[in-house]
Amino acid sequence: MENYDETPVMEAAMRAARVTSRSETLPKPDQPRVITVANQKGGVGKTTTSVNLAAGLSKQGLKVLVIDLDPQGNASTALGAEHTSGITSSYELLIGEAEGSDAVQPHPENPNLFCIPATIDLAGAEIELVSMVRREYRLHDQIRRGFLDEHGFDYVFIDCPPSLGLLTINAMTAVDEVLIPIQCEYYALEGVGQLLSNIGMIREHLNHNLHISGILLTMYDARTRLAADVADEVRGQFGQVVLNNVIPRSVKVSEAPGYGQTVIDYDPGSRGALAYFDAAKELATRGDYQPHPTTGPIGVSPEVYNQLDSEED
Repeated sequence: MENYDETPVMEAAMRAARVTSRSETLPKPDQPRVITVANQKGGVGKTTTSVNLAAGLSKQGLKVLVIDLDPQGNASTALGAEHTSGITSSYELLIGEAEGSDAVQPHPENPNLFCIPATIDLAGAEIELVSMVRREYRLHDQIRRGFLDEHGFDYVFIDCPPSLGLLTINAMTAVDEVLIPIQCEYYALEGVGQLLSNIGMIREHLNHNLHISGILLTMYDARTRLAADVADEVRGQFGQVVLNNVIPRSVKVSEAPGYGQTVIDYDPGSRGALAYFDAAKELATRGDYQPHPTTGPIGVSPEVYNQLDSEED
């Protein structure tokens, strides 16, 4: 007799049931975790990672905010947020014309998910910010002075542009944690060295608490030797800060933004949706990986931290 549990349709149905059941709830962090998703190389799945990790956490009982700091506004689109010019957005926050509460939009279907959108006005913000007081801390001052506690957010993800201008610097000074998506393709580590150097510079001069708490491998194609080689190289270089869950290359992940949705909403039965759902769970359950004084800005697991401490003694 044929086992129907092993057919592709049944496998997809079981994945969808898990993603949409809402039976899994994650522990709330002691204080809000504010995470910038950054990579100076474009096309690595940065925005896709921001919105889908946010959706994954929100589906598991946590209250999550996404702040879109990329003038393209792709994160806003994926979260169903209104982001035409003139809408109160992250631009107004940065130049001081609005408070965080004025700009927050609830997700149309998910009561745990919220967005501060980006509009095209943000494209000129870098120039306007140059002459402003505390230009590197505009976002920090808006969200870190009561806004997060007032709204009860458990997680905040900041999606920033693939460059190191004042928008990205604002994203780095407003957070403690950086999550770096790295695609499993040629030149994967291109630009990561520069990103590490920039994080180190910001850590030294602007935000001493800034560190890399997670690296997520994206666009993983299990059929190719290249993907496995890149994954091994990244894990060899960065250790346990790399999440165990990897995001597979997936048509559904690519299609979802075109419909103004995350892949978790667009096709919860897809492998991409379950991968992001599980990566979100892993990020929440393992907590914030803090760096050891000997590892620079790169976080390590608590076990490795203690081990490094004992080696110093």
